[in-house]
Amino acid sequence: MSGFPWGAFAVGLGWAAAAAFAVMLATFAVAVRKGVHRVVDAAWGLGFAAVAVVTCSVAAATGEGDTGRQALVGVLTVVWGVRLAVHIARRGRGHGEDPRYDAMLAKAPGNRNLYALRMVYLLQGALVWLVSLPVQAAAYGAGAPSVLAWTGAVVWAVGLVFEAVGDAQLARFKADPANRGRLMDRGLWSWTRHPNYFGDFCVWWGLFLVTCDAGPAAAAVSAVSPLVMTYLLIGGSGKRLLERNMAGRPGWEAYAARTSGFFPRPPRGSA
Repeated sequence: MSGFPWGAFAVGLGWAAAAAFAVMLATFAVAVRKGVHRVVDAAWGLGFAAVAVVTCSVAAATGEGDTGRQALVGVLTVVWGVRLAVHIARRGRGHGEDPRYDAMLAKAPGNRNLYALRMVYLLQGALVWLVSLPVQAAAYGAGAPSVLAWTGAVVWAVGLVFEAVGDAQLARFKADPANRGRLMDRGLWSWTRHPNYFGDFCVWWGLFLVTCDAGPAAAAVSAVSPLVMTYLLIGGSGKRLLERNMAGRPGWEAYAARTSGFFPRPPRGSA
């Protein structure tokens, strides 16, 4: 691990943190002006995009890392982050506050906005910084991308397809008045109850493979990222919380019985 530029990487960590928190603070200012804190959900993807651009730019400017890997990991992260941000922004357009934030802020001790700043924006900024460690470490790894990096890019692509297609299918389903009150159980949603979360899972494990290609030091310093993201998607605020809220809806038990909870597979009972 001695060949890894630890000093330059440490400086890059500071730049990445500044980028992540700058996005969150700017979003906080917009949210306070609009009176709606749900806009922070769109800032999640933009935070990762900002970290990737700043990290890769700083590494390249100081002559550290391989420009090919920087371009690869930067483009993958920006494409994923911007697509997610645009999707969430469109989904929330014209809606009021998210019930999650209403419930949380109802318990705020003191100023609601300052409580949201501490418990939502700064926390999400820290998570963006932590989860983006593979992007940051890959930018400082020497040597051109090899088969392992391109394998990671393929895993990332699978994830992006699941996210984008799953989101589009759900949006079309909800846009049809005939589907009001019904559960989405078509397309990718018949293979997994959470195609978007599975896609996110693939995206971050794919980026981690790109980082592993940069050497054992880069892999070691960023291994926590896909593990944290996996926990958030399956056991944290993703699958577990959503399914708890869905449990009482008509048809949910039958849907859950025939459809995989996370990893895609043909629905039970299909030919």
